[in-house]
Amino acid sequence: MNNSAKEKVLNYHTSQNPGKISIQVDKSSTKQEALSLAQTPDIAISCKEIKKKQSNIYKYASKGNLVAVISDGTEVLDLGNIGPLASIPVMESKSALFKYFADIDAFPICLKDVFDKDGKTDSEKLIETVKRLEPTFGAINLENIAAPACFEIEQRLKDELPIPVFHDDQHGTAIISLAGLLNALKLTDKKIENCKFVINGAGAAGIACAEYYIRAGAKRRNFMICDSEGIINSVRKNLSPEKNKFAEIISNKVKTLDEAFEGADIFIGISEGKCITNNMIKKMAKNPIAFALANPRPEIYPDDAISAGAKIVATGISEYPNQINNILGFPGIFRGALDTMSTNINFEMRLGASKALAELANEKVPKNIYTVLANTYPKDAKNGLFDGETPLKESYILPKPLDSRVAPRVARYVAEAAMKSGVAQRQINDLDEYEKIVFHRINKLP
Repeated sequence: MNNSAKEKVLNYHTSQNPGKISIQVDKSSTKQEALSLAQTPDIAISCKEIKKKQSNIYKYASKGNLVAVISDGTEVLDLGNIGPLASIPVMESKSALFKYFADIDAFPICLKDVFDKDGKTDSEKLIETVKRLEPTFGAINLENIAAPACFEIEQRLKDELPIPVFHDDQHGTAIISLAGLLNALKLTDKKIENCKFVINGAGAAGIACAEYYIRAGAKRRNFMICDSEGIINSVRKNLSPEKNKFAEIISNKVKTLDEAFEGADIFIGISEGKCITNNMIKKMAKNPIAFALANPRPEIYPDDAISAGAKIVATGISEYPNQINNILGFPGIFRGALDTMSTNINFEMRLGASKALAELANEKVPKNIYTVLANTYPKDAKNGLFDGETPLKESYILPKPLDSRVAPRVARYVAEAAMKSGVAQRQINDLDEYEKIVFHRINKLP
């Protein structure tokens, strides 16, 4: 990063108040009566109502629209283990995105003293800390917690808390990438159950993607997963339980990432930049799909992948087509979960989010949305990216992050899945109307 860019970033974070978020009071307390209603003595009335019936917390406090964004700073972006203090700007950003894209109030919480003697996450300490926070929040978003601890932490908290718990580093990439894959498979006339996958990166996102694709129809036997020590196979020892599920069915015939590409249909990269060559792509099956999601540099740049024969390419970078960006998922997912007072964000709800995103890329863009997209993405609009009754194409397998239809549609599908799967405590009778309400709420329309 050059000095000019560095200065812009630092100025952005110090302008007005330091950081990116602040607390806003949405009830007036400027008059004598209002102050009494907000505080003693009248505040006791609402406290007694909650004491009488605990679910009243959702009526008389902010819990139903409040998310905790929790991290220990052990796996932050491409920075690695930078600790809780240095990770605060990232958690503030996540909180700001919750508000901007879904009108959800979110609060960053970065935890210290939840580590073992080697500086790695102590699952038990982190779990116990988060459990004590539960009364205040309507949902928990876990963020930037290193594998393998993140798997146990999320599952334990899901099992032991009565509110939704979601580790975005695991499920966010899985949800968005599956949405893109559903459309990529449609364009290449492939079926997920027949596809051979190569995944480079066996951390939280890589393993979660594989498991999610399997639940969506892919076959475990068709996965080759590579970590820093090579292909995960039956010869490897001392693997985590999550990796072992794949090692048990893979022989030791394939030992290198280069060999794994032979005849593969789909490459998913969640690893490091520029680690994939043109020759690897050339070894893949006909009409291969390559999702190179490493940031800030993809495993292979789109132009190189396409020149080597890739039919559809996606990255995690905004300047290229088909960006796999978690912002497409978590705002609408939490909106739908909170609005149904769900006790969980389960597979059905995650799959609903994937289907919502895939569906939007197939729909004609309404005129009012098109105008905004053309102003926001002028180059894409000039190239006809949003045109047609069905705009789906090789360069447009997902809606754009700033398409204002995204969060309302995702919220709708998530809410529907929550009700059908039995985790919703509040029913929404008219989902069409609900989607409109969310759209107006997020876009500050009357």
